Amino acid sequence: MVMGAARVMKGDGIRMKVLVTGGAGFIGSHIVKRLLQKQCEVVVIDDLSTGSLRNLTQKQICIQMDIRSEKVLELCRTERFDAVIHLAAQTMVPASIKKPVYDCEVNIAGTLNILEAARQTGVKRVIFSSTAAVYGNVSAIPVKEHALLQPTSFYGLSKLTAERYLQIYSQLYGIEHVILRYANVYGERQGDFGEGGVISIFLRKIYHNMPVIIFGDGGQTRDFVYAGDVAEANYLALQSEHVNTVYNIGTQTETSVNALLDILETISQKPVEREYNKIRAGDIYRSSLCSEAAAAGLYWKAQTTLEDGLIKTYAALNF
Repeated sequence: MVMGAARVMKGDGIRMKVLVTGGAGFIGSHIVKRLLQKQCEVVVIDDLSTGSLRNLTQKQICIQMDIRSEKVLELCRTERFDAVIHLAAQTMVPASIKKPVYDCEVNIAGTLNILEAARQTGVKRVIFSSTAAVYGNVSAIPVKEHALLQPTSFYGLSKLTAERYLQIYSQLYGIEHVILRYANVYGERQGDFGEGGVISIFLRKIYHNMPVIIFGDGGQTRDFVYAGDVAEANYLALQSEHVNTVYNIGTQTETSVNALLDILETISQKPVEREYNKIRAGDIYRSSLCSEAAAAGLYWKAQTTLEDGLIKTYAALNF
């Protein structure tokens, strides 16, 4: 499945051609939009298992393809990309625990397939979408990049393993890399998937006047970062002179599930019925990412408040 694309130039006359894996997904589509605004030429591959062509415009090629496919190398040989932004992944903690082999196949073997294609075709830089889940339960909040890495789920473990592959590929083959560890991303076009999917799930329940199920006591915290801000971080990572490093992409703010529901109740102007259930295996209790390194190395800082981002997200609902 292909959507047409026009070849474009960056403002300085240097062509920037970028492959975005998972680009038809929620976060990927925000990144693609930002790259097009910056006049990058973009090619997307996505298996469309969770992504949708409706998330994209007509300004980039989109090819339906699994990142584990042998056709990835063929595509990279044909297109000769300058950089790869690698988002395509299995992103659900519960799914990784139920199906650890599948999680491994997509997040580790799939990433390795992308890296091999990049190595064999002269890709200069890979931007990798990682996760706060690599840290596990950490007592010092907000978490800094040098914290001990103790993932509590196979999802966190597979993402950490993919990070290690990327680092060694840089050491052995000279491919530049930037690893972005996301907090809980939310925004328009989000589905019920990934670490920020709780917002989509809550909004759908509230929209349909259904009770919201909370796993645990609701005191567990997350760092919610708006997808548009994440997209900007990816663009800056493409441009940055500071490479072969890791950056947290978050707001340095903890928001409890109960506080999140309070905000959503105000925005939707609907009462929220709350049902508390037992906590899920693999879930961490507190999470917030220190973004000081991203501010220093990428010149990035989250610009969107949680309230403003949730207003945008709620206004874009299409249930």
